[in-house]
Amino acid sequence: MYSIAAAATGGVGLMAIYMIALIAIFYFMLIRPQRKEQQRVSAMLADMAVGDSIVTTGGFYGVILDITDDVVIVEFGNNKNCRIPMKKEAIAEVEKADAGYDAAEK
Repeated sequence: MYSIAAAATGGVGLMAIYMIALIAIFYFMLIRPQRKEQQRVSAMLADMAVGDSIVTTGGFYGVILDITDDVVIVEFGNNKNCRIPMKKEAIAEVEKADAGYDAAEK
């Protein structure tokens, strides 16, 4: 009987190791990359400035005219009358306004 109890204890320990390994794999494959992406997007939105070029989640290109806490006023196209307020969360990419000028000057 002693060997059956030892085998049962070893099975529980092995099961615990499998559970810990599964949780670690889940963390490193799903949770950690998602947090890194959220931090990247938060930094991008916090670093926006007036004059930066943006791409919205809908695929529209525009230039930032004004920034408030949650709303950004964006000018789309060459028509100076096309100014639309939109949420910051609707911005997918930001290109700094002076990034293109630095490359052209050098």
